[in-house]
Amino acid sequence: MVTNKRILITAGPTWVALDRVRVISNLATGETGCLLADKFKKLGAKVTLLLGPGNFCDCQPGIRVIRFNYFSQLARLLDQELKSKKFAAVIHAAAVADYQPQEFFPGKISSVRKNWSLNLVPTPKLINQLKAYQADLLTVGFKFEPEANYNQLLKRAGKLLKTADLDLVVANSNKSGYRAYILDGCNKYGPFLTKVKMAVCLAGLIGRRLC
Repeated sequence: MVTNKRILITAGPTWVALDRVRVISNLATGETGCLLADKFKKLGAKVTLLLGPGNFCDCQPGIRVIRFNYFSQLARLLDQELKSKKFAAVIHAAAVADYQPQEFFPGKISSVRKNWSLNLVPTPKLINQLKAYQADLLTVGFKFEPEANYNQLLKRAGKLLKTADLDLVVANSNKSGYRAYILDGCNKYGPFLTKVKMAVCLAGLIGRRLC
């Protein structure tokens, strides 16, 4: 059961800055995270939602929503929340930036330049650090592979499950419409052809583990 349990959910895109006015982003909408936040709120959980830039979704009253724009802000918020509060579960559904410029230009790059070369370096893997805050924290990750076939999708999700020491991974693709599976290391659930059905199953799995 998740009644009165603290659930932390991340959702939406993350930005990394190129200069004072330009960013690199992605096409995430935050829809899945908002859907999960609403689902867990209806089940009686105390939900905190860290929501990235954009106005893609509206959450029901009672959900504690904290907005962020940049990767650095999301990293700081996760650290603050997990250090200051006892959460039962973290659902890391945000589309976190994988790369950032090696150097940030402190002003604005002129638009009359004929070219602009960027050297991108990997960002720290926030999902790999979740268990370090609390050994008994139930952690859920997402693996989105838009063009992966069935075997590729499950293989990559299984790798994330192990490398990040997660309890559950939602593997999803939109190669031929939305399709998702949930893995826990021993079992596979799905396919789910809608986000709503995936959210119902995920909520049930988390609820049973938090009893």
